[in-house]
Amino acid sequence: MAQVRSVVALLWCLSTAALVWAEDPYFYFTWNVTYGTISPLGVPQQVIMINDQFPGPNINSTSNNNLVVNVFNNLDEPLLFTWHGIQQRKNSWQEGMPGTNCPIPPGTNFTYRFQVKDQIGSYFYYPTMALHRAAGGFGGLRVNSRLLIPVPYLDPEDDYTVLIGDWYTKSHTALRKVLDSGRSIGKPNGVLINGKNKADNEAPLFTMKPDKVYKYRICNVGMKTSLNFRIQGHNMKLVELEGSHTVQNVYESLDVHVGQCYAVLVKADKEPKDYLMVASTRFTQYTLTGTGLMRYTNSKGPASTELPKAPVGWAWSLNQFRTFRWNLTASAARPNPQGSYHYGRINITRTIKLANTVTNVDGKLRYAINGISHVDPPTPPKLLEYYGVTEKVFEYNLVKDEVVDSEQAKVTLAPSIVNATFRNYIEIILENHEKGIQTWHLDGYSFFAVAIETGKWTPEKRKNYNLLDAVSRSTIQVYPYSWAAIMLTFDNAGLWNLRSTMGERFYLGQQLYISVLSPARSLRDEYNLPDDALLCGIVKDMPKPPPYSSGA
Repeated sequence: MAQVRSVVALLWCLSTAALVWAEDPYFYFTWNVTYGTISPLGVPQQVIMINDQFPGPNINSTSNNNLVVNVFNNLDEPLLFTWHGIQQRKNSWQEGMPGTNCPIPPGTNFTYRFQVKDQIGSYFYYPTMALHRAAGGFGGLRVNSRLLIPVPYLDPEDDYTVLIGDWYTKSHTALRKVLDSGRSIGKPNGVLINGKNKADNEAPLFTMKPDKVYKYRICNVGMKTSLNFRIQGHNMKLVELEGSHTVQNVYESLDVHVGQCYAVLVKADKEPKDYLMVASTRFTQYTLTGTGLMRYTNSKGPASTELPKAPVGWAWSLNQFRTFRWNLTASAARPNPQGSYHYGRINITRTIKLANTVTNVDGKLRYAINGISHVDPPTPPKLLEYYGVTEKVFEYNLVKDEVVDSEQAKVTLAPSIVNATFRNYIEIILENHEKGIQTWHLDGYSFFAVAIETGKWTPEKRKNYNLLDAVSRSTIQVYPYSWAAIMLTFDNAGLWNLRSTMGERFYLGQQLYISVLSPARSLRDEYNLPDDALLCGIVKDMPKPPPYSSGA
């Protein structure tokens, strides 16, 4: 009998070990990226499709899943995809930016492999090069909470993705030529909701059963315009923002700035009929509107033609931002494993103050940060660092931690890479000296969005920071003639892009890379260059450096 008990105990131990060491699930996707012709604004135009879909297919995953996306590039141009808001822990090799990856040549394929480790939330993907995003290639990416981890609301009846964004009828190649010639691409031609501009009475975008609650993930995938989103007759309860559970305030409408994502709950408790979703431009001298149809399953009538009005002024939007709060009582996964519930008590080791600039260089429009307008070198800087040949291509820290206003007009075109000390806790001030709104995104990290205020930043402004429950997120808007402050720990080794989310500004230089190097070439801190990584430029035929060690 004792022997039997020993065998049972051994089997239990083995099964427990298997559970502990079992790998997280893998999910595989194959994408065929092609051109197609559709008429989202009534005019036939060339768009970028994924598996013949526009927008592209949703990626539906769960925290800690491993995602394998095999991309076949059947365009006539090199291609890269980025996973906007997903934290690539120790793995900037999969970020899909020109500074970290060689592009996928036409007629070939490349496989992205990454894990959505310790995060949940609403995100999207899009192509990063050659103004491709203006032609499509974008889609939703959601990370659900594991069943063992409770979320702070009941499971909704269904989960919907709403991709809103401004849209141009010119092709991305025509828009690119405009920018290359030194001019702005001007105002967009319309606004799309999931690839459509106007509600289709025959084919609603979404259906809802009476008295059921639905989750809507709303992302602004456009090129340059902030949008206000609202639904006829329905309020929206905000529950998640870019990977963070939020205090559940209720809103009639939400300002969704370029690159931002929100998740809201909507209850179907109104008169059973059709209702319009509305997305309209904000902070512009023109008004463009897109609509989409939401239908009750027992609908007894058409939607009203009277659209709910958008708010007026950016002060309203600033006040709305201040109502967003991190839900400190919600369970994991937390989107900020490198942070702390007590982030406001951590000593700041460095302050970086960045200001955006618009100017002309040699008669051509350029955008810059602290006087440096970024230019992508032929070899991605991340590969140059890995191979130890950076001195041949770029100089670190051309962007200084603070530049006086009089020097902002002196713009230099160069690769812009800033060094950051591994695991330092820093503060970044984003100052906007222009009359238009700005929106920023940082790859590889969630940061604490602690303040947005008017005027110019001074150290005394820190007394106004939210140091208790600021939302941990990866984008932040900066209103005209205002500033925003974010705080974070640079503990994710790699090369990470800080950029304007506005396509025109990003294309013309309003971006930089932050190099976070681990003191030791250790797998504890960063993964090796993948064996199947694409190589280009001066490293293409060079022997690979020794791999990182597995030692602590």
